[in-house]
Amino acid sequence: MQKAIHGITVAHFFETYRKKLRMELVTGEAGLHRLIREGSINRPALALTGFFKYFANKRIQVLGAAEMTYLKTRSPQDQALTFRQMAKKSVPCLILTRNFNATPPMFAVAEEMRLPLFRTPLITMNFVNLATLCIDNEFAPGSIEHATTLDIKGVGVLMRGDSGVGKSECALALIERGHSLVSDDLTVIKLLDERELMASSRQLNRGYMECRGIGIINIAEMFGVKSIRLEKRIDLVVTLREWTPDAIEERTGLEEQYYEILGMKIPHIELFVRPGRDIARLVEVAALTQALKRMGHDPARDFNDRLIASMSEQGSDPQASIKPIEREESNRGASHD
Repeated sequence: MQKAIHGITVAHFFETYRKKLRMELVTGEAGLHRLIREGSINRPALALTGFFKYFANKRIQVLGAAEMTYLKTRSPQDQALTFRQMAKKSVPCLILTRNFNATPPMFAVAEEMRLPLFRTPLITMNFVNLATLCIDNEFAPGSIEHATTLDIKGVGVLMRGDSGVGKSECALALIERGHSLVSDDLTVIKLLDERELMASSRQLNRGYMECRGIGIINIAEMFGVKSIRLEKRIDLVVTLREWTPDAIEERTGLEEQYYEILGMKIPHIELFVRPGRDIARLVEVAALTQALKRMGHDPARDFNDRLIASMSEQGSDPQASIKPIEREESNRGASHD
């Protein structure tokens, strides 16, 4: 399920990031319902001169040393006119950096037009950088997957599967081995910078897990705070399936499969659940194998290359069009038939 963000309220932005951005409300509390409709920050340079043709009015407006110095060259009447025009264009809010005090015309217009006015001690560049990351996170495309996510030695693993297949039990076994839980059952996913998928849990059930036959358990209390991770990049998708006699399982690992989330393709493997298989151990090994691949070491391809080299040394024709390991598998299947 994918969701689109069309805007967030100034109140939500303020309450969520006030500590991180060290913001305080100066005036305009009645306008906190205003919407921030674009995931970016704007410094209203030309707008302060009265040029509004290309004014980014849907963004947070930040005024730093340059803007405040320029305002001192304008008369109070001109300042009041400019800020009134800005307010009429439905800007979300004004934020003053470096703990600047609002000029009397700015303060009067903000109070009159119910325009939220904030200030922060951060220097302008630092504030813009931090606020951009915060607003990007809010406007990032999002999705929710019916899956459990873990951090396995630095590799983010999203475990999918039908209800009752054993995702939570597998996750519990991995947590007992020292790995960390990101989310159980429902995973909230955001696409950051159009390059990586970040998984997290809903605030309500963060740190809790449902185990069939036992009920709800508190992971942090049982295994310590190190067993909980607030968010993690997704590096691998594992789908758990019930084993059937006609199930076709991957034997070589030469052909890599992918699972698509929000337009991003993530390496994907399928593991079949049946009595006697240590699924938690298999998931752990799959995560470590993925970590090796990211560092440029692919065990299946390395072995395939060694096999080709060995056959070449013995004078055999490896028939490059068919990989040796794949021919071995096809021959084994034919012998069973």
